[in-house]
Amino acid sequence: MIHSYWSAMSIHVAAQLKLADLLHDGPKTAQELGQTTKAHPQALYRLLRALSSVEIFSEDGEGRFHMTPMAECLLDRPGSQYAVAMMMGGEHYRSWGDLLYSVQTGKPAFDHLFGKGVFDYLAEHPEEAMIFDAAMTGFHGPETQAMIDAYDYTGVNTLVDIGGGNGTVLTAVLKKNPAMKGILYDLPGVIERAKKNLADAGLASRCQTIAGSFFESIPPGGESYQMRHIIHDWTDEQCHTILGHVRKVIPRTGRLLVIEMVVKPGNEPQLAKWLDLNMMVVPGGRERTEAEYRDMYAKAGFRLERILPTPTEVSVIEGRPV
Repeated sequence: MIHSYWSAMSIHVAAQLKLADLLHDGPKTAQELGQTTKAHPQALYRLLRALSSVEIFSEDGEGRFHMTPMAECLLDRPGSQYAVAMMMGGEHYRSWGDLLYSVQTGKPAFDHLFGKGVFDYLAEHPEEAMIFDAAMTGFHGPETQAMIDAYDYTGVNTLVDIGGGNGTVLTAVLKKNPAMKGILYDLPGVIERAKKNLADAGLASRCQTIAGSFFESIPPGGESYQMRHIIHDWTDEQCHTILGHVRKVIPRTGRLLVIEMVVKPGNEPQLAKWLDLNMMVVPGGRERTEAEYRDMYAKAGFRLERILPTPTEVSVIEGRPV
């Protein structure tokens, strides 16, 4: 566990050099890969040899490296883990290197290192923002089908997806519910990236896009308001502001749907307990327990109706206005 970052950063470098893409068409030697990637051939061989020892690539008797099922995850294509490897080995890795700062201060190490919050940083770095979008799809992608299989959207004529990012989640919900209309709400730069995705999915006529900040307002017009992996990015005070804006526009019969991991009590192993540290280090948010969600909902004028688990790590935390 102490040296687990060795493998993590080796995977990150393999992603940076796009070694999986280069080997996808057939095996190659480190010398051949070095010529393409402009990497030192012997150093590259040593990286590939180490990765082959954990079943990412494999070396044959002639010194050529081959793809493996694990290496398929690093191909630069939709649904892979390529963008996750790129993101986690970049600014995230540097932020985790300053974990002590967050533990001592309770503040995000990202802000300490980069002089601004992660979302402000991404707004100024479009290439990193695209990687972030793709990484969120790669990391949380399996949750989407599990979520829409678990939750019944019957009766929702218009769903507002708050902080809906590139539109992946809303696209899946709308495709499964053909009578539903959608409103995607996010920051201006994010909305511009989402418009093309919605058009490509054939949903431009059924889904309105609105640019804005959920710290300032939430658009009216929906029966239900949904947020997936939004609340965990922010402090309790900031979450109260977001939910307060939702409370102002949601109908009395509306539904608040927050899709997040719910931290379990005790010593049971759970990804949420580690993702919680990542939230502390990078955006400054947190994962929460059932009791913490009940308290948050009540303070914002909602009643927590139920927590609906899915086969993945996330649950649908359903609330109703009171």
